Amino acid sequence: MPYRDNDFDYAFADAPPPVSLRFPVDIARHTLSSWPTFLYDLVPQGNGRRFLLERLGLGDHQAADLPLLCAGAFNPIGCLRIKEAVEYYRNHVERHASIGEGFELDDMLARGPEFHEEMMVHGMLAAGGTGVQGVAPKYLLTEAKNGRWYPDAALVDEDAAVHYIVKRPRGPKPEDQKVLRNEAAYMQVAHLMGLRTQALPELRGDMLFVPRFDRQVSGVQVRRFHQESAASIAGLAGFGFQANQFILVDAIRRVVDSPLEETIEFIQRDILNLAMMNTDNHARNTAVQTVEGVTRLTPLFDFAPMYLDPEGIVRSARWYHRETKKEISHWQDVLPHLLLPEAEYLEVMKSLVAFGEKLSDLPGHMESAGVDADIIAFLRPSIAAQQAQLSALR
Repeated sequence: MPYRDNDFDYAFADAPPPVSLRFPVDIARHTLSSWPTFLYDLVPQGNGRRFLLERLGLGDHQAADLPLLCAGAFNPIGCLRIKEAVEYYRNHVERHASIGEGFELDDMLARGPEFHEEMMVHGMLAAGGTGVQGVAPKYLLTEAKNGRWYPDAALVDEDAAVHYIVKRPRGPKPEDQKVLRNEAAYMQVAHLMGLRTQALPELRGDMLFVPRFDRQVSGVQVRRFHQESAASIAGLAGFGFQANQFILVDAIRRVVDSPLEETIEFIQRDILNLAMMNTDNHARNTAVQTVEGVTRLTPLFDFAPMYLDPEGIVRSARWYHRETKKEISHWQDVLPHLLLPEAEYLEVMKSLVAFGEKLSDLPGHMESAGVDADIIAFLRPSIAAQQAQLSALR
């Protein structure tokens, strides 16, 4: 069963928040025909999934999702945990040696045998994080107040200073390294273009250190914020599906505090995805979070030149006509189907025209952020295409 890190605060609060923005807090009283979709946010995927399947002796099929949830969702992104997974992790750690004094940064960058051993034992992250979804190998690591580094679940909250998702290249090919190397620059560009970002990632060696925004360290306490994917709040179960952007926008607007602001942010992100050819835009790469009682889109994440990926990643979330189900590829055709109140529609139009004017600065921003010159040259046609579409909105 899912539970929060602050069990007593959650149980005895005057108005406890739900475990999902899609469901009421008393979800247990309701009859569901399938899993509540927020659980899919917690199921290990990618390298973490493969790692746990091997440990559990299971084949990779849908029926494995439940045992994976009960073994791997001990420390996922957000504030939810699966009780059985926490117990599985504790039993696992008790059978092995203590984490000791952590690692120096240089030890981690070298990724020697000792580092891999500790990842295996304490983080179950030898091939990739079980607590963070995606294909690229990832570690959930925490920098302690003494400057040393630990697998996230192995460090008590009072010793934590900063929490990170640490990414490695998806594979050994030069293109994999190029994608990761440029992700930090891409995030800097998004910041310069005015999209919602937080502390920006930093490349160290061939590892990208991404500060986490689902947590906030305050003295000796760590606050964990609710985070939920667009797929979950839209009721989209499973993985690998083609998502309709209109359905995602509708779902986001139902749960956020400022539907107009978040609609503009969502569309501007997609414009930049198209202009800079970040093709990995699936419905779990967009999420909402609740911080200080305000629900809105999280800061941008997983924004990179994914068109370079050797596996040939294509856009999996697209704008499909609500009735004909055919893809709509021009913004002047997309906007009328958003079903916005007239005042909001005009504000969205105005903001997108202004954003289109800012696209003229995009090549300069990419250059100053350190995006590779050949990527900038390759993207000029896609940037021009988005400029032309947004200019036509006038």
